[in-house]
Amino acid sequence: METNGSIRTLNRRLALKVRREGKQNPKSPYARRYVGIANGEVVVIADSLDDVSNQLRKIEPDNKRSVIVDLVGDYERVYEV
Repeated sequence: METNGSIRTLNRRLALKVRREGKQNPKSPYARRYVGIANGEVVVIADSLDDVSNQLRKIEPDNKRSVIVDLVGDYERVYEV
């Protein structure tokens, strides 16, 4: 059985891969969406944070074993206010 530490590592590696693919390929199923990862697997893709969060919680109630990747926001852009 995998420990939470190794699950986090699997989730993190997959999250980086999903983020890279979603940002580089506009035709990717991940592009401009929210992606839920649990136990080292993509388990949900949704258009809203609420949807992915609710579905992910049903699939894996332990939030230490899951992560949400936000590919909607543009976090590399700098805004002046």
